[in-house]
Parts: sequence; C-alpha cells; structure tokens
Amino acid sequence: MVMIKDIEYAADGLTMVGRLALPDVQGLRPGVLIAHEGLGLDDYQKSRAERFAELGYVAFALDYQGGGKPLDDRDKMMTRLGALWEDPERIRTLAGAGLAVLLAEPRTDASKVAAVGYCFGGALVLELARGGADLKAVVGFHPRLATMRPQDARNITAKVLVCVGSEDQLIPIDERLAFADEMRTAGVDWRMNLYGGAQHSFTHPWVDTINLPGLKYDQLSDERSWRAMVDFLDEVFR
Repeated sequence: MVMIKDIEYAADGLTMVGRLALPDVQGLRPGVLIAHEGLGLDDYQKSRAERFAELGYVAFALDYQGGGKPLDDRDKMMTRLGALWEDPERIRTLAGAGLAVLLAEPRTDASKVAAVGYCFGGALVLELARGGADLKAVVGFHPRLATMRPQDARNITAKVLVCVGSEDQLIPIDERLAFADEMRTAGVDWRMNLYGGAQHSFTHPWVDTINLPGLKYDQLSDERSWRAMVDFLDEVFR
C-alpha cells in the first residue's frame, strides 16, 4: 500500500504544502519530483504522486503557488506566473526547495532523481535542470519551452523528454524550434514527442471545466504520453 503525507516547507516567502508518496517496497528507490500546472496543486495533481509511488518511485508533488491548493483568482495566477518566468533564478529556487524535500526523505536514492512538470510546472523543472541540478531525467508535459537564459542549457546533466500537442497555441512552432536549437547547441540528450490534434493541458481531465480556449483534455494523448514517460524513466534508471 502506498503511504502518503502532506509536508509543509518554506519557499519564495510563502508556506508551501506538497504531497509525498512512498512506495510499498523496502530500500532506496529512485525519486520523482512533480511540478503542477499553473493554477496550483489540486487533488488530481496530488494523485500523480501516488501514481508514481505505485510504480516504485518515491514521489513528491511540490507546491509553487502556496498553501497546497489551487488559486481561485486567475488574474493573480497569471501575474505571478509572468513574474516568475522573467526571473529564472527565482524559478530554480522554488523548484530547488521542493527537490530538497524529496532528497530529505531517507528512502530517496539521491543518485537517481527525475523531475516531471506539467504546463508551467514543466518550465519549472526545465529551469531546475538549466540551473545544474543533479537530475538524471526531466520530463515536461505541454511545458513552456522558452527561457530567459537559453545559454544555461549547457548545465543540463539530465536526459530530457518533452511531450507537446500539435495544436497547442501556447507552445507555437517557433518556440519548439528554438528549444530544439537550444538542446542541440548544448549537447543535451533530448527528445520531443508531438501528439497530433492535442491542445494545451491535454493531460488534465479537469481542464475542460475551466472553459478557456486552447485548453482541452485528450485522453488518448494523455495515455500515450504517460506510457512514453514510463518507458523513458525505465531507460534512464534501469
């Protein structure tokens, strides 16, 4: 049985509340840091930690909005995300605080850590990697690919997988091409999977309730991208 618990920690002047999930196996296990979508850490995204634990990982779903819950003010969310994106060091510090919680868990194998992010959380884990964090794998689902510091890609030590919808209006083709050039120039071991017909936030079943143009759940692309990630992590940690 997977064991779960919420953990409070401080970051960016806020009290963060993340979800830790431990697998039902003994000994050191690879760790997975999970970064939620822009609206905040909702119950579905907390459940991702449990899903990783069921695969045998120690998983921690970090919080970068505060309080361990979704924001109820969309304008406030957009203002905060905009300010964060313009300050890569601030993003990396936020992600690093969550990583510290994961590494503080005695069952985490610190030599085998992955970071997985969704939407702006994908940008968060990519920035963590650009900052030189000791990660073996980074996965972004419909992540913001652009960065204020593309030259820092030379610090990436992880293998990188990004999963993007072909119809994602928030990740245009030019941004995909710029990311490919960034990874290529830095010599990163990377791959990009493109899912035909999928829009932004295609992995979150609740996104359709927000009623925002360009955001739509796609069950088939969700399932395909999850399997791609599982295979990717198996390759990295085998």
